[in-house]
Amino acid sequence: MPPERAGRGAKTIAVLAVCTALVFALQVALAAIPNGECVTLLFILYTLYFRKRTLYIIYAFALLEGMVYGFGLWWFMYLYVWTILWAVVTLLGRRPRPALFWAVTAAFFGLCYGFLCALPYFLMGGWTLAFSWWVAGIPFDLAHCGFNFAIVLTLFPPLNKLFAHLQQQGMLL
Repeated sequence: MPPERAGRGAKTIAVLAVCTALVFALQVALAAIPNGECVTLLFILYTLYFRKRTLYIIYAFALLEGMVYGFGLWWFMYLYVWTILWAVVTLLGRRPRPALFWAVTAAFFGLCYGFLCALPYFLMGGWTLAFSWWVAGIPFDLAHCGFNFAIVLTLFPPLNKLFAHLQQQGMLL
């Protein structure tokens, strides 16, 4: 193995583990705020910088959530909802975008979150159950939308600058 590639696997695992721990710790720290989270912001940044490797973070995060809070129906939602965000950011992030663009994207994702999470209820009980579950959560989706917009608009520029600097220094993947 060439010397420049030696230790690269360990570095990748370490960076992904730290990123997973960060997203999980922030989610737990903000749990008292209804639908207030930095997960969306971090997954946007991770996707822009780590591309496909972000999926490791997403699924490790979901696994940690299940281990701490239990593996209920909500857990399966985490497997596809965050993957949908990853896919959207992957498609939209092919060229540089301003913070406002990502804030609107995050807000829209927050608004759609409840609808996306209602899909398993459709399989369990049809449209009536899915629709009632989604409608009951609309106030939380509105809060999610507002919080995502504010947090991404505020924190995306400095964190994006930090990630770009770390990437230039060879500290990211």
